[in-house]
Amino acid sequence: MKLLSLSVLLLSSCGALGSDLQKPLVNSPSYKSSDESPSYRDNLVSLHKSLVEISSISGNENEVGTFLVDYLTARGYTVQCDSIPSSPDSDNKPSFNVLAWPGSNPHPSPKILVSSHIDTVPPFIPYSINDSSLNPDTLIAGRGSVDAKASVAAQIIALESLLDTGAVDDEDGSIMLLYVVGEETSGVGMRHFSESHGNLDPAPEFKAAIFGEPTEGRLVCGHKGIFGCNITAHGHAGHSGYPWLGKSATEVLMRGLVRVLETDLGSSEEFGNTTVNIGLIEGGVAANVIPERATARLAVRVAIGPELDGAKIASDRLIEVMRSVDDEAFEFDCNYGYGVVKCDCDVEGFETTTVNYGTDVHNLEGNHTRYLYGPGTIFVAHGPDEAIKLGDLETAVEDYKKLILHALES
Repeated sequence: MKLLSLSVLLLSSCGALGSDLQKPLVNSPSYKSSDESPSYRDNLVSLHKSLVEISSISGNENEVGTFLVDYLTARGYTVQCDSIPSSPDSDNKPSFNVLAWPGSNPHPSPKILVSSHIDTVPPFIPYSINDSSLNPDTLIAGRGSVDAKASVAAQIIALESLLDTGAVDDEDGSIMLLYVVGEETSGVGMRHFSESHGNLDPAPEFKAAIFGEPTEGRLVCGHKGIFGCNITAHGHAGHSGYPWLGKSATEVLMRGLVRVLETDLGSSEEFGNTTVNIGLIEGGVAANVIPERATARLAVRVAIGPELDGAKIASDRLIEVMRSVDDEAFEFDCNYGYGVVKCDCDVEGFETTTVNYGTDVHNLEGNHTRYLYGPGTIFVAHGPDEAIKLGDLETAVEDYKKLILHALES
């Protein structure tokens, strides 16, 4: 099936396209920009507001995806939806990635991919703005205002600005936008695209990919890897008054976890130490019963490579440490994830950094240059005070323009 007919077919399954609820917003008359503001300020604020106002907790991204389809279509983009198989967390509405190309024709072989994610962590936090008289210090808050709808808005406005000035040709097919679902949980959106490439024919071979995440306006040289591990400790139940007659699964689990926290599971000069978060512990049935079973769920941020095997190396060390406490009590179910992820950060005019969180960079397979950049700080993302300054959003627009042009010229 050719791309154009496939695009039409998939668009029909994207959801309630053109609904009154999700029609693109025009510039709000309540906002007043200064004379020194960039020409795109009102459009940037309006787009960012529209995105943040729509709740899109992972598994429930249909409405924000539908909004983006409408928004980009209304601005002359060719838009295609990449349908994702339903997940247990979904609201039963179709979940899909949004693919878009500038211009009236689909381009299956773009050189540059510009991408971020449209899902957020819970809970939903409503949009708010502290000053309708817009200036660089205006603070815009709400869930996703930083992670990662700030990147989505800044990327789109950056590309529109390049198209308006003629720096990028809207018909040469060089650039593709991709906004994915499920990044905050399993990375299902990008992994699905990587496997199917949105059913494009031929499958694109990107020269470079620009990923949007909150990096404080710095270009990221790399980030830690990650793996998850579920650990079950088995003991022997008994009366709490006679602890020597039983074996406490909770006690064994605690001693093992403490030893893990005290052990270097892998470190490097660039990324520091591998860190362990013991996110959940459960065990036992009553205070006066020796626990027969206890469990822990861990998220481990991996500071060593290589990318494909670093997580397996760290998880093997974790298992060895736990078994040094008790070589029979533990059962492990580890998702081996990946090791440290290296990105290209040799671009003039950018400060650089490394970050501790995971991204979709690893989930897109291929031999392409990888850039990771975005506005806002991770230190407020996922928290109750998630917010970003308008000046940081505007800086990101200019920086994304630089990155896109650098990637095209490299």
